[in-house]
Amino acid sequence: MVEERKWKKPSNGMTGVPVWSHDGIVCTGETYKNAVKMTFAKGAFVKDPSGLFNSSLEGNLRRAIDFHEGDTINVRALKALIKAAVKLNTSDRD
Repeated sequence: MVEERKWKKPSNGMTGVPVWSHDGIVCTGETYKNAVKMTFAKGAFVKDPSGLFNSSLEGNLRRAIDFHEGDTINVRALKALIKAAVKLNTSDRD
């Protein structure tokens, strides 16, 4: 997994959006006033048996998780989601 910063703009202090990639973008992270959003680039094609995706559900490609202050994070389910997204990226290159 590689972490880098992309898409620098005034709204993110020109520091850019954190992007995690492995054979393509896996997910991005952005901070907002009331949430931290983790957006999976191909989330619509990643199985989410634990129901972590709670944002950007209407699109045909991306899915996101909005984390709010005080939320309990299901670490095991989040790791499984990340691994599934990486697996999807690596299977796409074949």
